[in-house]
Amino acid sequence: MLKQRVITALCLAAVLLFFLFYSPAAALVFFAVMVTIAAWEWAGLAAIEGRGRSTYAAAMLLAILLALAWIWDSGHIDIYRARQLLGWACAGWAVLLLWVLGYPGSTAIWGSRGMRAALGFLVLVPAWVGLVFLRFENAGPWLILFVIALVACADIGAYFTGRAFGRHKMAPAVSPGKTLEGLVGGIAAVTVFALFVGMITNSHVVGLGSFMLVSVVTGLASVLGDLVESMVKRHQGVKDSGTVLPGHGGVLDRIDSLAAAIPVFAFGITVLLTRSVA
Repeated sequence: MLKQRVITALCLAAVLLFFLFYSPAAALVFFAVMVTIAAWEWAGLAAIEGRGRSTYAAAMLLAILLALAWIWDSGHIDIYRARQLLGWACAGWAVLLLWVLGYPGSTAIWGSRGMRAALGFLVLVPAWVGLVFLRFENAGPWLILFVIALVACADIGAYFTGRAFGRHKMAPAVSPGKTLEGLVGGIAAVTVFALFVGMITNSHVVGLGSFMLVSVVTGLASVLGDLVESMVKRHQGVKDSGTVLPGHGGVLDRIDSLAAAIPVFAFGITVLLTRSVA
């Protein structure tokens, strides 16, 4: 199983790097394919079966294309429109935090098939917008890789700290294995990593302190993204969102943390960039 996981991870990394650095258009196509597959898996979590899953995935593809049309401006991304959409997404994730903390009682709000289907659009469309915005920025591929590494740091720090010191459950009804001590360890790892990157890249344009703040909030958001998918999977009674990735489960199982981290980080960058030119 470990060998299979490693091989799959290496293949995914190679494909991601190729499309990410080849061209913005290639990256957009790759992101669209991933979001569409994730939407098909989310349909299963929303108890949508048969042809309905394909219809849902097609609707998600249409939604991300409409979002792209909204933020597109003559070959560039309109930063103000992107910030507006991403800002609403961040507000939506704040609501999802309340639902996670209120689980299982919160299922009275989001537990129906229709609400879970709508929830998928909130999770996936802003992630797409954030990826598109970041890719069209200067050093766009590196910004996306930074977020991926940031999320990995949060996961690794939380895992080892939680195993060593974990005593207090963070959201026991959603994910019994996660602890508050693990959360602290994960955010500590994020802070160290962001400080290191900020110092070696000389983040004077947006300010090191502001860059650190955005990074830490992004790390916290990644934890929420993982909890939200865990909450929906637990409600549906499944372990994995799919089987498309050998040894890893579904696409959603790999991008759940990023689905929250990407829009939060991208929103923070839009704010910092517009402030730096004001």
